[in-house]
Amino acid sequence: MTHEAFLRQTYESALEKAFDKYFVFDKIDNDMKKLVECIVECQYKSVLTVTVTLLANKAVVPKQDMRYHQKQLPNGYSARVIDNKYITPFMKEVSFPFNSQSAWLTRSFEQVSPFTLDYPGSISPKKVKLAFLTLIDFVENKGLNPSDVLFYMFMLLIKQRDSMKVELAKPHRLSISAIVELLQKHFTVKYACSGASRLPTLAIYAAYQCMTEQVQRYNGKILCSLENHTSSDTQSGRIGDIDVNNADDTAFEGVEIKHEIIITKALITDSYEKFKIHNTDRYYLLTTANMESADWTAINEEVQRIAHIHGCQVIVNGVYDTLKYYLRLLDDTADFIDHYVECMKADTTIKFQHKTMWNDIVGGKI
Repeated sequence: MTHEAFLRQTYESALEKAFDKYFVFDKIDNDMKKLVECIVECQYKSVLTVTVTLLANKAVVPKQDMRYHQKQLPNGYSARVIDNKYITPFMKEVSFPFNSQSAWLTRSFEQVSPFTLDYPGSISPKKVKLAFLTLIDFVENKGLNPSDVLFYMFMLLIKQRDSMKVELAKPHRLSISAIVELLQKHFTVKYACSGASRLPTLAIYAAYQCMTEQVQRYNGKILCSLENHTSSDTQSGRIGDIDVNNADDTAFEGVEIKHEIIITKALITDSYEKFKIHNTDRYYLLTTANMESADWTAINEEVQRIAHIHGCQVIVNGVYDTLKYYLRLLDDTADFIDHYVECMKADTTIKFQHKTMWNDIVGGKI
């Protein structure tokens, strides 16, 4: 496995588990965890970069003594080259702390001496130097798995990174087509983390926030707050991902949103089970998927059946076409952008990567 592939695989595994409250990482003991925590929390970028470089290289080239970090040393290798080629670009890409100049040129790490426990370099504070050298010694001499150490380090860095407040861009004076293009990119970028399927729901909800303020159909109606992404509609009593109620709190309109899933007759039937006991006026099933291959004959038959026995108008459509229609109803589409950004800020499903990706897309980097 290459250094690049190893870093990405370890990062994606750590990202998957970092916010899983039921996950307990027990592959390294508490003493070793404290050493890793010391290195991460000290916020010395040079120490962090060097540690990641040594661990990654040990995992990829296990026969190499990672402490011999310069070619001038006996059986040594160039850790600086590995850092410049793989480590720092990766750290920068995933928004981890990284050195703008090489960590290997600092006085702490430039000495032609292996990173043994008696390493003479002036790494400070002393507790960080001790943590760094002890951790490296345990990996090299006592069988501590470098992959496990780096996994735990990445989990800590992900949590540290994601706790940072991200100021989200709020572009105004955009055309409707430009807004929908931004959203489509935001929904469909390949993310390393989960949660992207929540974004279309937030966008449609933001549109409803605007419409309940501006569109006559929703005068006197109540837009219910969004439920947790993992909540079951049957358990919560909701009829959809988005619910609009009458003033007496009875169901008026519901919206079910699917991300990259084609709407089928079965999905419509399942939705009907949620609202059949209510006097629901309209029910939308929206998807970001291309519906060209959908079985529209079966869909239309089920829609007509529900209309006949219940009276509710079931509407199957694409998320993007629906957003275009809703945005045309608004006095100022900037209100929609404001609401979408605030929804992203408030929703716990939305992660650091989704937020920074939004800024990158708005800024034209994607």
